[in-house]
Amino acid sequence: MKKALPFFSYLFHPIFIPLIGTLLYLLFGENYLTAPQNYLLVLQVIIITFFLPMSFFYLLRTFGKVDSIMLSDTQQRKMPLLLQMALTVILIRETVTIDRLPELYFFFLAGLLSTFLAFVLLFAKIKASIHMIGLCALTFFIVGLSIHNQLNIIYTIAMLFLLIGLVASSRLYMKAHSMSELIIGMAIGIVPQIASWYFWL
Repeated sequence: MKKALPFFSYLFHPIFIPLIGTLLYLLFGENYLTAPQNYLLVLQVIIITFFLPMSFFYLLRTFGKVDSIMLSDTQQRKMPLLLQMALTVILIRETVTIDRLPELYFFFLAGLLSTFLAFVLLFAKIKASIHMIGLCALTFFIVGLSIHNQLNIIYTIAMLFLLIGLVASSRLYMKAHSMSELIIGMAIGIVPQIASWYFWL
């Protein structure tokens, strides 16, 4: 089992969380988009939150600014986090707007705040776990959706909590984070999502 733990760090890398959150929103949320609009939304999310960051990552790697997609060094995290914030702003201004997709809008807005907090902590040499930020944010967004739409999706939520445990164990096994860094990441991911509930629940 221990040898399989690193797999979870790659499978649930933070770069996949925006897409997973969008797909789960389309599955469990209430929206009035047509099927072609749903496909266009997913495509835009993929381009803005996956392809553009990956292109930027390979550019940074070419110039020797990063050495791994896991961004183990605090200094290596600053530029990718800045890019993520900029792209998230573009996403919520142009695609996931508050009038069209309010629940998803606040998911990304809270995620933007989480990213900003993780960025600020880097200047204090605190490397909060971005894996925990992403997964915990996703989990509590889905919890909010279940409350908002009165859905019984307890198995999905339980699976997400199980994944949090597996990914946390993976990060510890890989010696990528200390326990305190995981806890800080969890707090940074959870608190903004719960705070955003005030605006859309």
